[in-house]
Amino acid sequence: MEPSPVQKRIMGRVEADRDEIVGFLRGFLRARSPNPPGDTRDACRYVTDYLDSRGVGYDVVGPDAEKPNIVSGFKAARPGRRLILNGHMDVFPVGSGEGWSRDPWGGELVDGRVYGRGACDMKAGTTASIYTYLALRELRDELRGAATLTVVSDEESGGRLGAGWLVENVPEVLGDCCINGEPSSPYTIRFGEKGILWLRVRVKSQGGHGAYTHTSLNPIKVAARLITDLEELVDTPVDYPENLRRAIDEGRDAAERALGPGGADVMRRLSVNIGTVEGGVKVNVIPRECSFEVDLRLPPGLAKDDVMSRVREIVGRHPRASVEETRYDGPLWSPPDGEMAETMRASSRLLGIDPRPIVSLGGSDLKFWRGLGVPSYYYGPTNHGMGTVDEYVDVEELMHVVKVHLLSAYEYMTR
Repeated sequence: MEPSPVQKRIMGRVEADRDEIVGFLRGFLRARSPNPPGDTRDACRYVTDYLDSRGVGYDVVGPDAEKPNIVSGFKAARPGRRLILNGHMDVFPVGSGEGWSRDPWGGELVDGRVYGRGACDMKAGTTASIYTYLALRELRDELRGAATLTVVSDEESGGRLGAGWLVENVPEVLGDCCINGEPSSPYTIRFGEKGILWLRVRVKSQGGHGAYTHTSLNPIKVAARLITDLEELVDTPVDYPENLRRAIDEGRDAAERALGPGGADVMRRLSVNIGTVEGGVKVNVIPRECSFEVDLRLPPGLAKDDVMSRVREIVGRHPRASVEETRYDGPLWSPPDGEMAETMRASSRLLGIDPRPIVSLGGSDLKFWRGLGVPSYYYGPTNHGMGTVDEYVDVEELMHVVKVHLLSAYEYMTR
């Protein structure tokens, strides 16, 4: 399909601003914002200084001064719907930096890649949201409705102090549709995300001397068997709504490309991860307690009660074991063939890629809008090093994502 004159103008504008977009991202990456501890004040200052330089007003709000959130909005020339552009500033921690071949806080541009913690998750996507918002603001005489930019903290810790706080306290962030640029790869649009169910399992005993194994059960041994048994949960049947099942089936190949080999199967079913194990005080002592934490990800169509009944049955097989729930965010999704999903697909097709709607394995701040019934989608770059060493974003993917966001937002706000 040949782009219209307006679409050519928009794509040309983005391309003309290539150096500014890449330069902004590089500076953004140098503004350290690891979570934990979650202090995003330097990153916030970087963004607000940029908004100031463009003469754009904003508010900095939130319940924690070290985890600020930026909100800016404008009204277009004619009435219409409100579009929310969302992105987060906090990133995964780096630790000592061991294993990185580039400075994790350097924002280095090497061979068409920008390196740094947060490059793909998600300062590139947040850059796309900021750029799109500023461009729309300049074009507001051509548009309908309103737009709100939300640049938030705390996403990597669940978002309660960031996007979660905003949707409860700032009415203008609710809107009629929300988009962001979390890493999806250009080949998929994420219309939903798996639910998060975190558990803590404890096994207790009276303990004793390590040579007297006949006097007490060993909680670590029990925990090891229990951990193995919990893998049975991956076979829990999932009752997918028909439109989701169809989208997931059609997006299988794209999911494999975006998520890596095996990712499409994990997307469809419950997944089990053991995140921590604690127990024991000395090699020759039978411990009195062992505990471990379980991260379950529930696909849409799977109810928590069905999962917990199976968990309790498995835990109940093992003596002196108990389980408690520590977090639950249910699976949420927007229509895979919704207006914005189709608009983003059409925009990307203009650039040679037809992305498929799929479900995200991880969580995102879009859960707060989806939970209120606001159609929400994300489209961002490929996951290159998210959470590990040498994280980067490909510059051409960054430019593709920015173009798709601006084209789609413009189309939405001219209807």
